[in-house]
Amino acid sequence: MDIALQITLRAALTIAVIIALTRIHGLRSFSKMSGFDFAITVSIGSVLAGAVTTLSTPVWHFVVALVALFIVQFVTANLRARSGTVECALDNGPLLVMEKGTVLEGNLLKAGMTRSDLWAKLREANAYQISNVFAVVVESTGDVSVLHGTKDDSPPSDEVMQGVLR
Repeated sequence: MDIALQITLRAALTIAVIIALTRIHGLRSFSKMSGFDFAITVSIGSVLAGAVTTLSTPVWHFVVALVALFIVQFVTANLRARSGTVECALDNGPLLVMEKGTVLEGNLLKAGMTRSDLWAKLREANAYQISNVFAVVVESTGDVSVLHGTKDDSPPSDEVMQGVLR
């Protein structure tokens, strides 16, 4: 019972530290923003698991590891916001996979998508007619944006399509 109590207390403490750090750093801590953020999220989960299951290591080691991960994420997020070079090094750019109703096969392949995936995303976005789809973009987060309307609607502006790889 002593081990079960120790595991429970360590889990509660580590979760409390993660919540406190998330409140300080903001919701971006666990958002689906980039590959880097995903790596940090997985690392935080790994540290949490270690804190709960590795009873031979003092819990404060794991707390320090969590604080270090949040600091790395905070510094990197600020560098990404200030430097296009850092942003390009860490993030994928948005990729156009359909334009004006035409599937861009090469980009679909680059995105790791199949036509079935694309059709599912179109259905999800209530795109009734392929001819009314102005663009489908695989965002840097992995989300898929479907820009559609009627033939009478204006196509997406250059600002909306800024940075999208064709």
